[in-house]
Amino acid sequence: MCVFIGISNTDSKKDMEYIVRKLLSIKLFDDESEKRWKKNVLERDFEILCVSQFTLYNTWKGTKPDFHHAMPGDKSKEFYENFLQMLKDAYKPDKVKDGKFAAYMQVSIQNDGPVTFEIESPANLPDPKERRGNNVTKAEKKEIQEDIVDKV
Repeated sequence: MCVFIGISNTDSKKDMEYIVRKLLSIKLFDDESEKRWKKNVLERDFEILCVSQFTLYNTWKGTKPDFHHAMPGDKSKEFYENFLQMLKDAYKPDKVKDGKFAAYMQVSIQNDGPVTFEIESPANLPDPKERRGNNVTKAEKKEIQEDIVDKV
């Protein structure tokens, strides 16, 4: 399982515990008879590759990404290391892998299906009124429209 981990500036130990429990318990894998969504990573004895990914907590300022919702560097490094340790303690240390924190890395994954899920701790769930993937504010929409009009 490949897990890209975004750390919010509001994340706490409680959020960390929730994500660890969820990662280990969600049934993402086939069983022996190839029935879908029957086994979790523990039951399949799979490895987990964790990759810290601060860009998951971006917002858009016009056409540029803004990362003010991501936890700052040193604090997020400590949080990420604690998360990895908690995951190793809850599973098998030799089955939990990770890259180098804050380094440029090339990660090759093969999506099976493809199957990609987003897991968010309850404290960081978006407002239900907000459409996922479309978090542009009215002011930002107006700014974009004005930019387009100015260029025409």
